[in-house]
Amino acid sequence: MRKKIFIPFLFLLPWSVSAQSILKGVLVENTERSAIEFASVALYQSSDSSLIGGVISKADGSFEITKIKTGAYYLQVQFMGFEELVLPNLNFNKKQTLDLGTITLKPNDELLEELVVSGEKVTTMHKVDRQVFDAGQFKNSQGGTATDVIRNMPSVSINAEGTVAVRGTDGFVVLLNGKPIQSDVKMLLDQLPANAIQNVEVITAPSAKYDSEGKAGIVNIVTTQNATDGMFAQVNVKGGLPSIQTYDNENAATRYGADFTLNYQKDKWDWSLGAGYLRNDKTGRREGDVWTEIDDKRTEFPSDGERSFDEINYSGRASVGFHPSERTDINVGFYGGKHQKDRLADIYYNNKTYHLPDGAQTGSFDYYNHNLRTRTGDFLLGSIDFAHAFANESKLSTSFLYEYTLLGGPTENYNLPYDWQQTTAYYQLEYNTNENPLYGTRFNLDYALQPGEIGQWEVGYQFRNLDHQGDFDYRRYNETTDNINDRDDWEIVPEFSSELNLKRSIHSGYVMWTGEIEAWTFGGGLRAEMMDRTLEYLGATPGAVQETLGYDYFKLFPSANVQYMVNDELRLKAAYSKRVQRTTTFKMNPFKEREHSETLEQGDANLLPEFVDLIEVGVVKDIDAHSFSATAYFRNTENLINRVNTVDSDTVLNRIYTNVGTGKSLGMEFSGDLQLTDRWKLYAGANIYYASIDGKFNNELINTSAWQSSFNINTTYQITDTWSAQWSLNYLSQRVTAQGKDSKFYSPNLTVQKTFMDNRLTLSAQWLNMDMGLLDTNEQRITTTGDYVDATDGLRKAFYTTTNYVYEVDMIMINLSFKFNQLKNKAKFVNSEFGEKEF
Repeated sequence: MRKKIFIPFLFLLPWSVSAQSILKGVLVENTERSAIEFASVALYQSSDSSLIGGVISKADGSFEITKIKTGAYYLQVQFMGFEELVLPNLNFNKKQTLDLGTITLKPNDELLEELVVSGEKVTTMHKVDRQVFDAGQFKNSQGGTATDVIRNMPSVSINAEGTVAVRGTDGFVVLLNGKPIQSDVKMLLDQLPANAIQNVEVITAPSAKYDSEGKAGIVNIVTTQNATDGMFAQVNVKGGLPSIQTYDNENAATRYGADFTLNYQKDKWDWSLGAGYLRNDKTGRREGDVWTEIDDKRTEFPSDGERSFDEINYSGRASVGFHPSERTDINVGFYGGKHQKDRLADIYYNNKTYHLPDGAQTGSFDYYNHNLRTRTGDFLLGSIDFAHAFANESKLSTSFLYEYTLLGGPTENYNLPYDWQQTTAYYQLEYNTNENPLYGTRFNLDYALQPGEIGQWEVGYQFRNLDHQGDFDYRRYNETTDNINDRDDWEIVPEFSSELNLKRSIHSGYVMWTGEIEAWTFGGGLRAEMMDRTLEYLGATPGAVQETLGYDYFKLFPSANVQYMVNDELRLKAAYSKRVQRTTTFKMNPFKEREHSETLEQGDANLLPEFVDLIEVGVVKDIDAHSFSATAYFRNTENLINRVNTVDSDTVLNRIYTNVGTGKSLGMEFSGDLQLTDRWKLYAGANIYYASIDGKFNNELINTSAWQSSFNINTTYQITDTWSAQWSLNYLSQRVTAQGKDSKFYSPNLTVQKTFMDNRLTLSAQWLNMDMGLLDTNEQRITTTGDYVDATDGLRKAFYTTTNYVYEVDMIMINLSFKFNQLKNKAKFVNSEFGEKEF
């Protein structure tokens, strides 16, 4: 008896019906034998060529046609870019299963050449559990980094500080070719060249098979790989014209870079090599207005001055793949890089103090603050993977990854006289360094059981270990005892100096069931996770005792997804996923760290992980060459972490990372991929959601909520066969925080592109952050406020801050890309964890 199932949202219950004949097989490309997804497979009656049934091949190339009656048939297989294949003389008896095995399709070179000239690739592909985006369609990112690519996704937004968020939250995991990166996410995204990226996969409701990390889901970056025997090589260079707007910055911004990708594949071996260098400076200003009130004293300290960035990135990638047989794959890969980002804030302050009862001014003090904050990040990733497919179609795979990251960098904080250029006097000279080595390991063992009639079981185990150390050394110059030219001789400032070490080990196992019955595709799973976390910290105060805090949990993380294909053009989807956002070392440092003149930053050693429940329901509609999608989602976050402010002193605020309560988001995500004319294409995405925060901080209730949104629009016009123009807009609305709001932020961009030599040479001119003095492009105002009674001294304290960050606009970039050979075959979709979060 053949099993069928009824599928409610979270439970899968079987019942039985009579079985009939079945036809199945697997489609692969003939040179590399890579799976062909989304091919059309149709079965016809031999006598009158009437259509009996048809299906679309799955991600692994497999297909299955059921309910076949006794008779003679022929099979037709079609996929764009490949020659049509017809298999005649297929005869069925009652209750027969005919397995055609592996079926190879041959690329149609003439058709592929036509498609290169006149066709447009789709920007996005909707799968059961993810959206896949073609990175090459976003011309505004060429010559840039992975950050420039993913900012085009419908659920992704970026603010003025470059923080990437998915559906309004920055807690997401980055996979590189399917492997989780434990380093600082932003650092990795800023170092990977955009030209080395083939696809970006956004998985907003990951299954239990994936690590539970990431409250906003997973972004998988798939790098470019060759697909056929032979060599593929691509070189890219970029340069920027001098800044149009300098904002009176001390030094001019410099922008240039180059990268290359080299891949050679022959028989059983596959070699890849890539490297890149990028210098990407940015000019800008910071305009601030701050006041504090402590009891009956009010202090106002407005400020204005330079806030610019100098950024240098080096990166290199190498991998070797060995395929001793069709069933066995062995891959070894390395990825490393160096990153330095200098943030210069040279700010003039005009301080005034008042006596609140009568409003009388009691003092004033003007000064200049030089603050240079350098952040460095050197990292190396190494991995080895093994996979074997057995004759019974079950599969065993294992992976080991080691990651080393050295984070750190010094900060200069000098308070000088207002006329510092005409004097050698100073008020205060301070300097702090920090070194944060991070060691991470991950081991995976996965087994997919032999597929059954209605699905496949998968089981797996994962071990992850993190050891992250921090050494924070803060020093102040004392002219009576210290050598001004030797900062190591400056005296230690105990309240800002500390040592800490975070260790975290995680054991987890999962079980998954996935399958497909007629128009239904489904998956359900459960992940069990046991985490042990230890934080050791020691202050610099003489006689300080090292303290150790422990935290552990055992939790279950269920997931489920289901898709119903109404017809070839309409699909309905639903999913549930439980996630966790583990805290970073920086946010757990209980000691204050001096950021600049008016700001300290401090973590919470008892910070709890955020636990997230996500539900989403969506629809995908295809109409001819157009594709539309809409997804409604609800996300509930317990132990929500926010950065909040307190008054440290009359002219200094302390930023604290802490659990503030519960956060909720209810929203709708839209995307459209439209071929408006033969030459005009539009891709647009939007995320509109209602966000709320409900909790308590400093004995004061937090209850904020607002409608928020982000929009990403990308439209391309093919002027001629070799000329094209693309305009894009990234927009982020005003957003609420625990103590205030962030203003809107947007950036329009224009790219004009010309190809030569049969598309092997590409020249692009980019106009980034278009403004022309008419808009408020690339600037964002951050405002916070608070009023509370300090539990320590019983004094009323209040504050108000508003800071407008104004960054460079009207930047002109030139990019040149050359491919040493032009591949025509279908590209291989090769799917790709700690310091990124700390950078």
